[in-house]
Amino acid sequence: MALAAAIGALLGLGVYLFGRWVAFDRDRSFYPTVLIVIASYYVLFAVLAGSAQGIAIELAFAAVFATVALASLSWGAWLAALGIFTHGLFDALRGQFGLDDGAPMWWPAFCGAVDVVLGLLLLARVRRNNGSPS
Repeated sequence: MALAAAIGALLGLGVYLFGRWVAFDRDRSFYPTVLIVIASYYVLFAVLAGSAQGIAIELAFAAVFATVALASLSWGAWLAALGIFTHGLFDALRGQFGLDDGAPMWWPAFCGAVDVVLGLLLLARVRRNNGSPS
C-alpha cells in the first residue's frame, strides 16, 4: 500500500506539473473535468464487479463529486481543488462505508494520494492567485 501511495503522490504532482506545462490548466474546465474523471473510476470498478447495488452506490457518490465540479465553474477554482482533495479523503474512508466495489486493494491508497497531492497543490495555487488557478 505504501508503494501505491508513493506512486499516486508522484502522479498527482505529475498531473499538476503537466497541466501547468502544456497550459491545460488555463481552461477553467480542466480541473473540474479531472474531478469528474477521478470520481468515475469507482463506478467502473463496480461495473467490472457486476454489482448492481455497487453501481448505484458509486453512481450516487460520483454524482456528488460531479455536482461539485460543475458548481466550481460558477463558484471558483477553489471548489474544484477542494473537491479533488475531498475525494482523496473519501478514498481513505471508503472502508468505513463498507464499500467493496471490485476496486483493487491498492487502489484507495493510490487514488487517495493522487487526489490529496493534486488537491493541496491546487488549493495552494488558488490561494496564491486570489481565487484563480492560473
